[in-house]
Amino acid sequence: MSAIPADIDTARQPPMTIPLRHFVVALGFLAAAVGLRVGLAVGVAPGAARLAHVHLLVAGWVCVTIMGAMTQFVPVWSGVDLYSRRLATVQLWAVGVGLVGLAGCFLLGAFALLPVFGAVALLGFWTFAYNIARTLSRLDGFDVTERHFGLAIGALVVVTALGFLLAVDFTRPLFAGVGATHGTVRATHVTLAVFGVVVTTVVGALYQLATMFTQTKLRGVDVWLRRGEEVGYPLGVVALAGGRLVSDPTLARVGGALVALSLLGIAAILARRLVESSVDWTPMLTRYAVAAVALAGWAVLTLPAWLAAPLAGDRLFGAPGTDSLFLLGFVGFVVLGTLYHVVPFIVWVHRYSDRLGLEPVPMLDDLYSTRLARLDFGLVGSGVVAVIAHDLAGLSSAAETAGWTLVLIGIAVFAANLLRVIWLHSPQSLVGGAAASAVDADDGAD
Repeated sequence: MSAIPADIDTARQPPMTIPLRHFVVALGFLAAAVGLRVGLAVGVAPGAARLAHVHLLVAGWVCVTIMGAMTQFVPVWSGVDLYSRRLATVQLWAVGVGLVGLAGCFLLGAFALLPVFGAVALLGFWTFAYNIARTLSRLDGFDVTERHFGLAIGALVVVTALGFLLAVDFTRPLFAGVGATHGTVRATHVTLAVFGVVVTTVVGALYQLATMFTQTKLRGVDVWLRRGEEVGYPLGVVALAGGRLVSDPTLARVGGALVALSLLGIAAILARRLVESSVDWTPMLTRYAVAAVALAGWAVLTLPAWLAAPLAGDRLFGAPGTDSLFLLGFVGFVVLGTLYHVVPFIVWVHRYSDRLGLEPVPMLDDLYSTRLARLDFGLVGSGVVAVIAHDLAGLSSAAETAGWTLVLIGIAVFAANLLRVIWLHSPQSLVGGAAASAVDADDGAD
């Protein structure tokens, strides 16, 4: 059974409507992204569907999930009030509208409207960045997780600015006179988005989550690996992105090596925490185990590929054919596993924490269906294996289509399980409570 850790301050968290609505919107983006990928596999997706898929998956699902998680857990972990609850609501509307518009423009070929929706998304992401930055600024010092979150926020500001410039460049060339091209700026944008924003956030969270929920501590080689990652990984991301921007293979090669080696160390830390854990395995830890294996495999394949040709167009996410291994196998399973704790945690604290000791209350793991959790794990896992096998071993397109279809069905089961938690234990968090949230949304700023 999961319990509430004793060293976090749940009194600091925002109203549950804020993070839960982020997670529900993010699940919608995930379903759309995977559904679109099925359409690509069978050849029926319109327009620039691959661009729409990537933006819905990375910016829509992963980044909106990160927005909800940081809004919830930076106050909880760091023991400070969120700077502004009102801004946390505004950010979701702006990012949601902007990303839906961007995806629609890609699918319909309406590139002239890309700057409009890009500006809306930019406003939303920068609102989020400002809110979290002001919240973190209240701390006297940063721990390892907070340092990673601060770096990720900085990268987000740069990434979204580059994204807006790329949107404008679709209709009005911007880069010809500055020594860059649309392709090099796009490569930099992708590199900073995936490795600067998403992976930096994931790694920072894992330092907390992998120790907290395995009830272990970093020790021995873990400490040395963490110290190396804290220096080597940020420098590697900057060097890899900068090398791709200015088309310098040596700089990109050094950066790629630092990134791959640092993430191999993270895979080792995560695996060691799981092996040393004596707690019962939960859906969260099961998915973390998959993520550790996937990350190690990606790093082993990617290091020689980036050393050989770090500027190659088919190596933006790693070695050729490892995009799914990295984005689904590592990032995807970390996010899915984390949500299996985060959503029940938020609901439990608001619904049952004040009843503890006064009457029987369920534990976190009692809120969701373990049967559905096993089912979605089998479906998503089987689908990801099929997709990776297609990408790496060159299996038939039928295997790819079947794989993405299994992932889509598994995601539907996963979403149903978490929405069931909300519906059964706190339905007002989504269909009601708007007035309460507005009353409670006074800014923390003076």
